[in-house]
Parts: sequence; C-alpha cells; structure tokens
Amino acid sequence: MEAAKRFLEKENKIEIDSLPPIFIEPLVSHGLKLELVEPGRLLCSFIVPNRLLNAGNFMHGGATAALVDVIGSGVMLTSGVSMTGVSVEINVSYLDAAYVGVST
Repeated sequence: MEAAKRFLEKENKIEIDSLPPIFIEPLVSHGLKLELVEPGRLLCSFIVPNRLLNAGNFMHGGATAALVDVIGSGVMLTSGVSMTGVSVEINVSYLDAAYVGVST
C-alpha cells in the first residue's frame, strides 16, 4: 500500500498548473505527416519518438489512442464540419508494438 502511495503521490518534475490548456494533442501529434487527404479519409505516417515510449520501450497505448482521437477529428474536418466535438468512446485494437524510430 505504501509503495502505491509513494508512486502516485511523488513529486512531478514539471509544474502541472503551468501547462497550457491544450497540450496533449501537440505532444502526441508532433511529427505526424499527412500523406493523403480525401473527403472522409486521412492517410498519415509517424515515426515513433522517445517521448511517447512506455517502460517497455515501445509506444504507450495511451499515446496511440490519443493519435486515433486526434486523427479521427481530422477526418471529420475533411467532410466539411467546422467543429469536431468530443470523443465519447474510442476502440483501439493493438496488433503489435511500435518501437522508437519506426515509421507507423
């Protein structure tokens, strides 16, 4: 119990309150390259950076889900809507690990 408490309550190296209101999208999508844009379709490529790795040294599942969310919003914009709204449910099937420096 104490180990869990220490892990969750440890001091963060960044000042959380000083972060901008929207920082997740740029954090996960920096480096994303659009290869093809069509109505209702986006084709993207992405080289996995160190900042998105988990303890196993492959891309964190949460970062993958965040990319799915951001790119999904972009797809909605290709159909002519002016706002994308909020994702209510995202289902991601993880087929294999994405390692640093690998294009996905």
